[in-house]
Order: sequence, then C-alpha cells, then structure tokens
Amino acid sequence: MATVVLLRHGRTSANASGTLAGRTAGVRLDPTGQDQARRAGERLGAVPLAAVVSSPLERCKQTARAVLAAQADPPPLATDRGLLECDYGEWQGRSLKELAEEPLWRTVQAQPSAVTFPGGESMRTMQARSVEAVRRHDAAVEAEHGPHAVWVAVSHGDVIKSVLADALGMHLDAFQRLHVDPASLSVVRYTETRPFVLATNTHAGDLSWLAVRPGEERSQDAAVGGGAGPQSAPGEHP
Repeated sequence: MATVVLLRHGRTSANASGTLAGRTAGVRLDPTGQDQARRAGERLGAVPLAAVVSSPLERCKQTARAVLAAQADPPPLATDRGLLECDYGEWQGRSLKELAEEPLWRTVQAQPSAVTFPGGESMRTMQARSVEAVRRHDAAVEAEHGPHAVWVAVSHGDVIKSVLADALGMHLDAFQRLHVDPASLSVVRYTETRPFVLATNTHAGDLSWLAVRPGEERSQDAAVGGGAGPQSAPGEHP
C-alpha cells in the first residue's frame, strides 16, 4: 500500500500566456512557477520520500529538483516517458483561445475518450500509459521500501487528471470535472482492493500525516463511517 503524491509542474510562461506547450522543448518554470515548486517541496519536506519520478520534460524535472532539495535524504531523480505530457500533435504551440474555436474543442470538453489530437495521440492512450506508469512504479516502490513508503510522480495537468479519474473509478469522459493546478499535490494510495484518493489539487497544508509511525497499520478496507484518520496529527512529525 505505497502512497503516491501526484505533483503537477509549476507555472511556465506558456501557462501564463495561454499557450498549449505540449512537448515543446525548453519550456521552463517562470519565477512564479519556481516559487510554487519550492513551496511544494517544503510541504513534502516532512515526508521521507522513497522515490521521485518525473516526466522527462524540463519543467517537470525543475519541479522535481525543488522537491528533492527539501529532503534530508533525497532519493535519485528518475524519469519515465509514461508520465510525459499528452502528444497534442498539431495543437501544440497554439493559443488556447484559438483552439477553443476548433470543432474538436467541444469533444475534448464533453467526450475526451473520443479524442485523437491531429498528428498526436488519443486521450485514451494518454490515460492508459500514464496509469500503467504510476501503478508500475507504485508496485516497485512498495516491493523495495515496504507498504508505508511514499513517493512522488511529477507530471502534467491532463495526465494527472487522467490518473485521478482512474483511481476514482470515473470514466475518462468525466475527467474534465477534475481540476489540477500548477504545483498542486494530489494523493492516491493503491491497495489490493481499490485505490484510495486521499487528496486532490491541494496547494497548502501539512503533509506529515503521510509518514507512518512505527507500529501504525493501514487497512485495505474502507472504514464504515469514515474511520479515525491517521494517528499523526497535522504538524506532528512521526
């Protein structure tokens, strides 16, 4: 039952200007994004991380490095193309305002499972390879570090939304109901019975409760009535 923290990269100049950067090389965090990444790292500083896995794009690696900088004993940074941004094909590099006039835009909003970007990939393919990557790394982290390990996957907005939709048992067509801001943290714990979504799109708040105290156990069952919550109170480091 390892726990994955899904972290979107911090803001870039493309985000700020309303441009769909996609897989464009050289897109980096702007000053706001650098500050956002630093704050995300500080939030995770109280949680010993077993692994940090990033999309290969520079904006994600920058964000991942900010997380590692806040760790007392940082693991090595790994990358995985399964966490790569969606291949938007001919849409890449265009303004969102312009793209909103395209007929395909309505389908992206209402029925993303039917979308294949011209010259790019389908949203179904994006979800399948990103969910596979997250679940594969999660299993590997648990096998090496035990069921209470916490790790971070640094990726992109649509990718993280698709992983959350899978964890929530939502059809891909409903994933636009989810919101994932730059440098926001979402938390999922996978078990043999089901995934548990512990948080989505968080920007602030103590995360020390993710670290488990010696002797503390986590059930794979859903607690009827909601349960008692983690033993570690917010701000109380194990």
